[in-house]
Amino acid sequence: MVLQRSETISIQSSADVVLVRQAVRQFSLGLGFSLIDQTKIVTAASELARNTLDYGGGGTVQLEALEEGLRRGLRLTFEDSGPGIPDIDLALKDGFTTGNGLGMGLSGSKRLVNEFNIVSRVGEGTKVTITKWK
Repeated sequence: MVLQRSETISIQSSADVVLVRQAVRQFSLGLGFSLIDQTKIVTAASELARNTLDYGGGGTVQLEALEEGLRRGLRLTFEDSGPGIPDIDLALKDGFTTGNGLGMGLSGSKRLVNEFNIVSRVGEGTKVTITKWK
């Protein structure tokens, strides 16, 4: 796998969530994603950026344009140093929320991408990595 391009964005405010959405849109356009795939990855990124801010107290996202043989993809890695998620399986269930949302953020994001990985340690933070392939 070859890394074509990389960028890290700090997520500390709602304005940063908008910047993440814009950057993901630009990366996905550059990779030649269809409008549907652009919408899927931007939606997943928006949800995860909002979670990073609201539940993780802020953090970062790393955007990576990938090339593997003939396929191209976009990998996004969201990291925070927040309270962590005590029960990942429960957090991935539709309708589960610790806030005022609909509880579709993590589970919905997972459905929109090809690869989804989450690692969380209580008291240390959470790292969510998603990849969408063209």
